Amino acid sequence: MVRRRTPVSTTTTSPEQDPDYAANLKRATLASSIGSALEYFDFALYGLSTALIFNVLFFPQGDPAMATVAAFATFGVGFAARPFGGLFFGRLGDKVGRKTVLVITIMLMGGASTLIGVLPTYDSIGMWAPVLLVALRLLQGFGAGAEQAGSTVLMAEYAPVGRRGFFSALPFIGIQAGTLLAALVFTLISTLPEQAMLSWGWRVPFLSSFLLILLAVAIRMKLQETPTFVELEKQEQVADKPVRELFKHGFPGVLVGIGLRMAENGGSYMFQALALSFFVTVTGPGADKGVLTWGVTIGSLIGVFSVPFTGHLSDRYGRRIIYRIGALFLLVYALPAWWALTLHNHGIAIAVIAIGIGVGVNSMLGPQCAMIPEMFGARHRYLGVAMAREISAVLAGGVAGVLGAYLIKVTHGNWLVLGLYMVTLCTITAASTFLVPETVGRDLTRTDDAVKVSDAEAGSGYALPGTAALSTLDFPSPAIASAPVPSVP
Repeated sequence: MVRRRTPVSTTTTSPEQDPDYAANLKRATLASSIGSALEYFDFALYGLSTALIFNVLFFPQGDPAMATVAAFATFGVGFAARPFGGLFFGRLGDKVGRKTVLVITIMLMGGASTLIGVLPTYDSIGMWAPVLLVALRLLQGFGAGAEQAGSTVLMAEYAPVGRRGFFSALPFIGIQAGTLLAALVFTLISTLPEQAMLSWGWRVPFLSSFLLILLAVAIRMKLQETPTFVELEKQEQVADKPVRELFKHGFPGVLVGIGLRMAENGGSYMFQALALSFFVTVTGPGADKGVLTWGVTIGSLIGVFSVPFTGHLSDRYGRRIIYRIGALFLLVYALPAWWALTLHNHGIAIAVIAIGIGVGVNSMLGPQCAMIPEMFGARHRYLGVAMAREISAVLAGGVAGVLGAYLIKVTHGNWLVLGLYMVTLCTITAASTFLVPETVGRDLTRTDDAVKVSDAEAGSGYALPGTAALSTLDFPSPAIASAPVPSVP
């Protein structure tokens, strides 16, 4: 049975009555972008360090291959903590508002990352070194569990409805910027003499996280609450028990969201961290670790353009079709890519990683920014997005590092096994795009979930450009949906 649409309110206010909208949209974009940059700077840096530094400094070296597996296990621990952080902070985000939670998560996540930079190594304190590393990794993951979900929801609820895909994708440039910055910093410290890099050089980028924390908190403290949450409060529709409501009404959306992220998240971490470890294994002593990070750098630079571009395409042609094309591209690309990494050629390896991240992964990330928030009702959106993102992060990104490192060891660097693993992730994601209706133009004050209604109802009658349907100004959504679109630097 198709559920009837249940908007929180049908009242509208003219843009002239909301003069602060343009400034708040810019502020929301900046606040979300810096948070995304910090999260992915930390996680990309941790991933690069896992494969090349932590395995040496924080674990016994009797069996170097197993030390690498153990290091990737600590990488996976951060993912394991993310769903718990998403559950805890996602619930708060739906009860007390998006802004408050985003201030807390950035401080927790960034603080843990900064403390990693002062940890003593295995040679200094023995097994306490990996224990402390795991503890801080848990705190980092716990804070990150709601950080990206909050940024995603914040921008989706602020963005003009007709360009929601584009504007929601803008903060994800922060993801590319953070990844790019981590790769550049790691490339620079890799030029240090090995003794200097292993003694103090690797600590510098972790300690520098503190500067990003200060900047992000300063901006977020000035941010106003999203119009959607303000409308919920006005109508006394804020959920008292968002967890119960999510599992009662929104669980199908969580499952579809998990499927949508398997290729995007898993592919991202396989190319960012696992590909470097694989290339070093199959190439041997001739592998230049520092040169390989240019693949991540170039891929992230491509993403600065491909993420908002595919977000824009999703506004014109629909979220599902753009997402599906990205998943199918990566599926076709997977086997040739992992085979090419066995050719012992640094230039080819850099190109493989760059295309995998910049084109394959990011062509899904662009439409995802608006699509997953649009899938959930307003009363449990923050929690729903957090659960979909973070459970998938464990199943895709977290498992990819540990399982991939183990497969490299037991198969002695068999490219086909890793290629088929990526193909499996892409198949799940491509199939998941058929399980959700088109959500372009969906009224985000609605309290029903998109996966439970028909295609026509999911978007509330809004049509893609070039088709006969309601215009953006006619669309029944909050006041800001029809506001003039401000320029964003």
